[in-house]
Amino acid sequence: MTQITIATHNGNFHADDVFSIAALKSIFPSFKLVRTRDLNVITAADLVIDVGGIYDPETGRFDHHQRGGAGARENGIPFSSFGLIWQKYGVQICAGNEEVATSIDNGLVSTIDAIDCGHVEGVAQGISLSQTISMFNPTWQEEAHFDQCFDQAVAFAEQVLARFIASASGGISAKAIVAKAIEDTTDPRVIVLEKYIPWKRTVHAMSQEALYMVYPSSTGQWRIQTVPVEPGSFEDRKSLPASWAGLSDQALQDVTGLEDAMFCHNGLFIAGCASFENTMKMADMALKA
Repeated sequence: MTQITIATHNGNFHADDVFSIAALKSIFPSFKLVRTRDLNVITAADLVIDVGGIYDPETGRFDHHQRGGAGARENGIPFSSFGLIWQKYGVQICAGNEEVATSIDNGLVSTIDAIDCGHVEGVAQGISLSQTISMFNPTWQEEAHFDQCFDQAVAFAEQVLARFIASASGGISAKAIVAKAIEDTTDPRVIVLEKYIPWKRTVHAMSQEALYMVYPSSTGQWRIQTVPVEPGSFEDRKSLPASWAGLSDQALQDVTGLEDAMFCHNGLFIAGCASFENTMKMADMALKA
């Protein structure tokens, strides 16, 4: 296969062009990258990212700076070059999984697009991933070359994108397992998982009754964890008993009467025993408290 040429603008870079190149690296293992504003070079390139004033995915043109931009999502967030690339290649980058690709667009791509296009409504405050990418640009005190810094930023973005994809894939794959656990439980207030997997969004979507999740830890002991009132909340549907707060080992064993009780977080959202049987007894105590 003939090596393709991908062109983007030179000089100062942003998250949209950096992540666009990082994304394309996963489907074009080998390509020639040219950072330029020379229109002759841009016209000759196979793919053009964030420069050139044209959006035409059929001819490989992915700019959004032209008058009228390059369209927007249904929620009003405009597309930057990263969003345009993701529209065409996102499903392919996610191994054909449309649900994963949509999750990445919702959680990563659209935020980068929003910041790049100045559509800040609803975007979280604080240091963003877009700002982090911008900090790869050389400062006025440094002699580093923009292209070298761009390559470093792309390498970082590749890792970030890979972790977003892995996280989204893991969460989506876990849905069916959590749903089956909810279906199979003998008490809808206590859901047992055979191994720890992401559960919060599925539990909130499928069960209004679930109060506690029981699952094995990575070291073999068992945990009981409270279900928050909503994903991301620090408020629980039902906290663990107040008398357990901050206790561990013998102190917790004395209070619970469970010989292998190990700990209870001071925040009363997670506790554990060495055995499954006694962790289930913890759940029973917590329900009755």
